[in-house]
Amino acid sequence: MTRPRPGSDGRLLSADGLTAQRGGRDVVRDVSLELRAGEVVALLGPNGAGKSTLLDALSGVLVPSAGTVERHGRVAVALQTPDLARRSVLTNVTLGLSWWGVPREEREPRARAALGVLGADHLADRSALALSGGERRRVHLARAMAVRADILMLDEPFAGLDPESRASLLEDAVSALHSKTRATLVVVHDRAEAWALADRLLVLIDGRLVASGPPRDLLESPPTAQVARFLGFDGSLEQGGETLLTRPPHVALDPTGPLEARVTRAIGLEDGVRLELELDRGRLYTVAALPAPQPGDTVRVRVRGGARFASVAQEL
Repeated sequence: MTRPRPGSDGRLLSADGLTAQRGGRDVVRDVSLELRAGEVVALLGPNGAGKSTLLDALSGVLVPSAGTVERHGRVAVALQTPDLARRSVLTNVTLGLSWWGVPREEREPRARAALGVLGADHLADRSALALSGGERRRVHLARAMAVRADILMLDEPFAGLDPESRASLLEDAVSALHSKTRATLVVVHDRAEAWALADRLLVLIDGRLVASGPPRDLLESPPTAQVARFLGFDGSLEQGGETLLTRPPHVALDPTGPLEARVTRAIGLEDGVRLELELDRGRLYTVAALPAPQPGDTVRVRVRGGARFASVAQEL
């Protein structure tokens, strides 16, 4: 069978006005997007935003209630739960290839190659029952990648891992997921995962796609106050009829700074202290090195950067 060819601009998937329901109510509303060959796209949003429902509708698992989805080529999906058969790791991956109709002689080489790129080739002969949580995640991803689909969709591939296992898998996934011929969509819950993986970020809030662009661009110029808040702009300062939203890196303690603030909270971190600062016209947050000011202390502050909005109250 000849695969559909991607669009002239490399589009492998496009959705237009996509609406999808769960339990008789709209969970995803009027979403339009494209996925192109060669890019890794991260879908980020708060709990209950509709991320998994959108992935199901894009992949074909769920029939949309409105709108259209056009796909060019095969779609492989790795769901959030890494369910494995009670067989060896290698058998788990080759079984997946047999379901896809991959010729028998190609299955084992492809399975071993997929395990290798995810640092799991040494697990090939081990029983799936003997794997740790991080190892199960690696095998689960390898099973999807071995298909060599045109469009790869992953639903929270790092969920439930301890920090060390998560960091290790994320490091290997950064290179493994990039392919010049494949479009990859990854649903993530943590912003750090999106920054590490994605060429482009999609932000879904309350079932609607509210932002799209390179992660760094969105972080430097969020389109709305709602998006800024979600991306970690937790500080707020009223200035000249505008609201300045800030992240901790925008705020620095400076004895010559133009703003006076009172420390209202200090939370210890691995490499410093997170400070909550109260000002006459707002509240800011920063991270200071040790030894840091204590609650009740008065400090001077300088703000560099942030995002300005005419009226945060109207957008939130």
